[in-house]
Amino acid sequence: MRARSANLFALLFLCALASVFYVWSALESRLERHKRRFSPPGGGSLPQGLPADLSAKTFRVLLAVPAAQRPRLGGRLEAHNLTDQTVTAGSRDYHVNGDNKRSARREGLVKLGSPVEDGIFWSEWLEDLLPAGFTEEYAQAWREGARTHRVVKLEPGCGRRSNQLATFADGTKACVRYGINADQVQGETLTYYLANLLGITNLPPLILSQLSGDSEQWEAVRTWIDGLQWSDGAVVSLTKWVSNLTGVVTPAPLRQESSGLHPVLRELRNKTTAELLELMQWSDLIIFDYLTANFDRLVSNLFSLQWDSRVMERDTNNLLKTPRGDLVFIDNEAGLVHGFRVLNMWEKYHSTVLSSVCVFRRRTTQRVAELHKRRDSRKRLLELYRDSEPLSLELGFLSDEHAGVLQDRIDRLYKHILHCKGKYGQL
Repeated sequence: MRARSANLFALLFLCALASVFYVWSALESRLERHKRRFSPPGGGSLPQGLPADLSAKTFRVLLAVPAAQRPRLGGRLEAHNLTDQTVTAGSRDYHVNGDNKRSARREGLVKLGSPVEDGIFWSEWLEDLLPAGFTEEYAQAWREGARTHRVVKLEPGCGRRSNQLATFADGTKACVRYGINADQVQGETLTYYLANLLGITNLPPLILSQLSGDSEQWEAVRTWIDGLQWSDGAVVSLTKWVSNLTGVVTPAPLRQESSGLHPVLRELRNKTTAELLELMQWSDLIIFDYLTANFDRLVSNLFSLQWDSRVMERDTNNLLKTPRGDLVFIDNEAGLVHGFRVLNMWEKYHSTVLSSVCVFRRRTTQRVAELHKRRDSRKRLLELYRDSEPLSLELGFLSDEHAGVLQDRIDRLYKHILHCKGKYGQL
């Protein structure tokens, strides 16, 4: 009897601790979204009434454990270059396909045919209207420039105090993630390159940099770095800063009272083209967060429904959009490394969110099918990472165990896609 009481007390304590973790995470996420939306370019002060640093009590700290061609699904699977748009380093932040005529077509009710084809895939005409996002050409040009530009200013502006908003000598900006531990920078970086493998272009470009004492890149802000108590030689990530972003509320089909995002034509035909394009991006986001086990976005909202029935009506963590309505996936530090460490706590929520979606982008499912068939996700991710990032060896890569978890999640996702195809393929 005494042992049973002790076990019950321990269970109640863990539940209370998880609640505290989530509340602090929500506060931190809302603070970062507020600053992205309303802070003036030179301003770094927090809104009045909020503490100067929420980082010490976030649930990530408390949970931390040390350490355009569209090939059809099926047939011979090959990787394709899905962006052929040439851009320069001086181009605008976010790149879109099409002209003004196509842009106008995004706003009206669906009049261009069925939004779904072959049962479970978003139609080709919708794909033609979807923005190209941060194309690989643009990302490569930005990365090359960011590695050579000197940082002339650091200031608060990217969430917790351990992160900083950097201004380069050419006036452009980037978010510098120092990370409470190496998992966060590694997770953010490897998540970015996994998105590259999947052809998902909603993540801003990213590079790594080392805070060595003789680095010319950081020389002008050395005193500020010393004040932050950043370790000499630490590897940090820099992600392109994108301005004029706003929050994103979970769309109705993905809320708890709905049946999910399924290829039911009657429901989809009532959506505007802009709404359909956003749902397309959500379908990519859900696949992506499932693979990376990122609990700090829609999954955390699902978790908090236990005590907050209206959480889905508020902005989603770490998800923003441009004035055109194009989604930007930010702050992916909970993905892969840390997400895999705490997978047991969050897996039922990941599975629930994935099961709510049965309509996909064709090119994303093709990439998933290829990684499933070849079973070489570790090899391909490592090669892309090392070929693209000079500091990859310093930061490190997934452990063999976590690489196995990633491949397993790819296989499970592939089976889910086949399940959806079997259920809706004849529609």
